[in-house]
Amino acid sequence: MSADAHLSTRLIHHPYRPPEGFEAVAPGVHKASTVIFPDVQALHTRDWKDKSGYTYGLHGTPTTFTLEERIATLEGGQHCMLVPSGLAGISLVDMALLKQGDEVLLPDNVYGPSKHFAQVELAHWGIGHRFYDPMDPADLAAQLTPATRLVWLEAAGSVTLEFPDLPALTAVIRAANAGRERPIVAALDNTWGAGVAFSPFDLGVDVSMQALTKYPSGGADVLMGSVVTRDEALHRQILLTRMRLGLGVGANDVELVLRGLPSIAVRYAAQDAVTRELARWMVGQSGVVRVLHPALPDSPGHAAWLRDATGAACLFSAVFDERRTPAQIDAFCDSLRLFRPGWSWAGPISLCAPYQVAGMRPASRWPYRGTLVRFAIGLEAVEDLRADLAQGLATLAAA
Repeated sequence: MSADAHLSTRLIHHPYRPPEGFEAVAPGVHKASTVIFPDVQALHTRDWKDKSGYTYGLHGTPTTFTLEERIATLEGGQHCMLVPSGLAGISLVDMALLKQGDEVLLPDNVYGPSKHFAQVELAHWGIGHRFYDPMDPADLAAQLTPATRLVWLEAAGSVTLEFPDLPALTAVIRAANAGRERPIVAALDNTWGAGVAFSPFDLGVDVSMQALTKYPSGGADVLMGSVVTRDEALHRQILLTRMRLGLGVGANDVELVLRGLPSIAVRYAAQDAVTRELARWMVGQSGVVRVLHPALPDSPGHAAWLRDATGAACLFSAVFDERRTPAQIDAFCDSLRLFRPGWSWAGPISLCAPYQVAGMRPASRWPYRGTLVRFAIGLEAVEDLRADLAQGLATLAAA
C-alpha cells in the first residue's frame, strides 16, 4: 500500500499482523459478517459445511466452530450446529425434517412452546401432530402412523419431571422403521440432562437438542441452543435448513457459553445434590401432596432414571393440596425471599413458578387438582434455601 494513501485507507488496510503462537485459556472471539478470502478462486471453491474453511460469518467463525465441537463432545455426538435459542433448535428440527402431510408425535408432558409450535405453525403448513404417553411405550407404538416422520422425547418432562424409558421408546421407533422409505427420527430435548446426566445417543436417539441457555451457559444471561447428531446425512439435512433460514448466533454470546462450559459438570453436580436434599425435605411437608423428582423412589420413571442416568439436574416440583387456591399458592411464591418468580433455570439464583397442570395434561394421566410449583435450584447454600421454603410454608399454613 502506498505511503501516500489517505489515513482512513491506511488504517483499514494496515499491514501489521500479530505474531503466531499466542495461546490462552479462553478461546479467541472472532466477530464477522464479511470473511476475507485470499483470492477469487477461494471465494468460489471454499466450503464451510465441513468446518474446513470460512465463507460468511453466519455460517461459522473459529469461535462458533470451537463451541460446536465442544458441545458435540459434551453430548457424545459427531456434529453440532448452534441456533439462537433452545426453541429455535426445536423449530429447526421440525422444519428440516417435516413436510406437508407428515406428522410429528409429542409427549403429552412436552415443553409448552414446542407444543404450541406444532399446534399453530406446523398446522398452518399442513403438518399434523398427536400426543403420546411418554411413560407407556405401547401407547407410542399405537400412536405411530404411516405419516409419522418425527417423534420428540423429553427426559425428564419439563414441569412434571417424569423420566421416560428412553431405550424402550427408541426401540419402538426402530421397530416401526423396518421397511420405511423415510424412517422416523427420534429427537430428544436434552436440556435437563445437558449431556452430563446421560449419553443420549447411547440410549437410541438420532438428534439431541438442548437449550445452551441453561446449564452450558450457567449465568442466566445468554440465549442459545444446539442441535447434535451422529449421522452425517441427517446433520447435513438440518444444517442446510439452518442456512436457508439464516439462523446464526453472535460471537459475544458464544464467548459466554464457552466461558461457562468448563464448569458445567461441577455446577450440575452441586445443584443436583442440593435439589435432591430439598426434594426429600419437601416430602411430607404440610399442604404438600406430592413431590416430583426422578431420584425420589416414588416419582414416575424412577427405575428408568436409576438405570440410565447418573444425575438429576436442578428441578423438583411440589403439588399442593387442592384446598389451597391458586391465589394462595401465588402468595406463597411471593413470600419466598431467595426463590424468585421466573422462567428458565440452571443459573445461580433459585426460581419458582406455579402451574395449573390439570389444563396441560390429560385428566387420566394427571390425578391431582391442586397447583404445582416447580422449583429451580441455584447455587445458594442448601440451609438458606431450606429455611426460605420453611418460612414460606409457614406463611401458607397461616393463610
